[in-house]
Amino acid sequence: MEEKFSTIYLSFENAVKRFPDKVALVYLGETFTYSRLGALVDRLARALYHHGVRKGDRVIIYLSHCPQWVIIWLALQKIGAIAVPITHFYGPKDLEYIANDSGAETIFCMDTNFGHVSKVLADTGVKMVVVTTAVDFLPGWKKLIGKVHDKIPTGSFVLRSGDSTFLSLLKDNTPSLPDIGVDGGDTAEILYTGGTLGTPKGVPIPNTLFVENSYEMRRAREGVAARGEDIIVQGAPLYHMLGQVVGLGTLFSGDTVILLPKTNLDAIFDHIQRYKATSFFGTPTMYRMILEHDRLDYYDLGSLRYCLSGGDVLPQEVAKRWERKLGKPISQGYGATEAGGVVALTYAGEPFPEGTTGKAIPFQKVMLIDPDTLEPVSDVGELVVSSEHMVRGYWKKPEETASSFVELDGRLWYRTGDIMRVDAGGWCFFVDRTADVIKHKGYRVSASKIDAVLQEHPAIVAACTIGVPDEKVGERIKAFVIAKEDVKGINAHELITWCHERLAPYEVPSYIEFRDMLPKSKVGKLLRRELRAEERRKFEPT
Repeated sequence: MEEKFSTIYLSFENAVKRFPDKVALVYLGETFTYSRLGALVDRLARALYHHGVRKGDRVIIYLSHCPQWVIIWLALQKIGAIAVPITHFYGPKDLEYIANDSGAETIFCMDTNFGHVSKVLADTGVKMVVVTTAVDFLPGWKKLIGKVHDKIPTGSFVLRSGDSTFLSLLKDNTPSLPDIGVDGGDTAEILYTGGTLGTPKGVPIPNTLFVENSYEMRRAREGVAARGEDIIVQGAPLYHMLGQVVGLGTLFSGDTVILLPKTNLDAIFDHIQRYKATSFFGTPTMYRMILEHDRLDYYDLGSLRYCLSGGDVLPQEVAKRWERKLGKPISQGYGATEAGGVVALTYAGEPFPEGTTGKAIPFQKVMLIDPDTLEPVSDVGELVVSSEHMVRGYWKKPEETASSFVELDGRLWYRTGDIMRVDAGGWCFFVDRTADVIKHKGYRVSASKIDAVLQEHPAIVAACTIGVPDEKVGERIKAFVIAKEDVKGINAHELITWCHERLAPYEVPSYIEFRDMLPKSKVGKLLRRELRAEERRKFEPT
């Protein structure tokens, strides 16, 4: 049985000691052994401490996939600072909100999104900006080829006094770190997820909770890939909880993680074939895209032994096509950021019933309740989750904490907002969603956030956004709006353009429908359930 540590950095440090010469990361053909990665993490940790970053300080990671992302995240764990990873798709509005909400004073960004950072500096407490590029670790000849063929995205930046580049920080000749004393209960990171009040809410993840989730995720594929021998393609974002548990957590076991700078199916296929990848994690949308890719048959993906789907419900049609095509099943997982990533899993080699999202993992307690009375039910109900080292509330959001974290029979539980069924064998099955969250391409999109943006338009008096079932992307985003009576000429195209300017690309509605009125409860609350039910009836056979 492998020794388990209470903190993220100790878990990684142990892997460095055990597997110094093993390849930890692969990125654009460049490899990083555990000893090299460990040395870079140590160097950056010392440089950050020298620049005043201390335990408990929040630091934003605003990068696309690259080795720097991993090095920064691990360096912050070493000095006890709190990582705040966010999608590099965010524009200035979301960036400013998260910088102020988290209280971050340091931000790591790409040269390509430095422009967004520069727009928010005057209105935030950010004191130090560190800029990196997608090719910082590539040799000169690769940079030259990429430049000649215009394959390297670049952006301009101007550093202020106190700012730095990533490579300059690594060159700092700084002394060894003092004993900082990071404990398992200390917050490792704050991940922002969709808020029901229209703004993102921070989820503080304790070290031990992350480690527990990571070890269990790794245990799920031990039957087909021994520790230290797995090669996994990072098919989910590193700023996503499940993506982290799969990818970053893999580095606790001496395995290899293949990082791709962006989602490109041919690149994924090529890396699986070239490096004989054994594991892959993706959303249902990703699996469908792979199956429908017209060059899939040009590649040999036979090395894959464990394929995991998460982020949304996997359509059975996709699961069956995948198994027929590749001869291997897709194992479904279920999780939530507030639960530390993993709630239920299917384990390699274990038969599982069709349509399941897995069995609850050992350290997670689950229960079904009536969403209105909070009373326990036995067959179908809202799934609530509890564990010893669980998240206990949102960052500076007492109202949302009170609605999502409840005490039942003397124990704290997190309300997932998902209606589930659990059979006699303990297998979980997704039924419906109660929360105002839309699952689009594996992203958790806040319906209320889109409502708020639409209602900021001078022509709109009310908006209600829902997810419409779609076999390709899980749910498509549809907004219902009421225009002001004296406004003429407003159309859906104009509103979608308005959203594009204020939301991340994956948050923009696919459809907008104008209504004279929207369904409301007796107390005036918008009834999304009625609109969802109305849309679903359109797809039912007559």
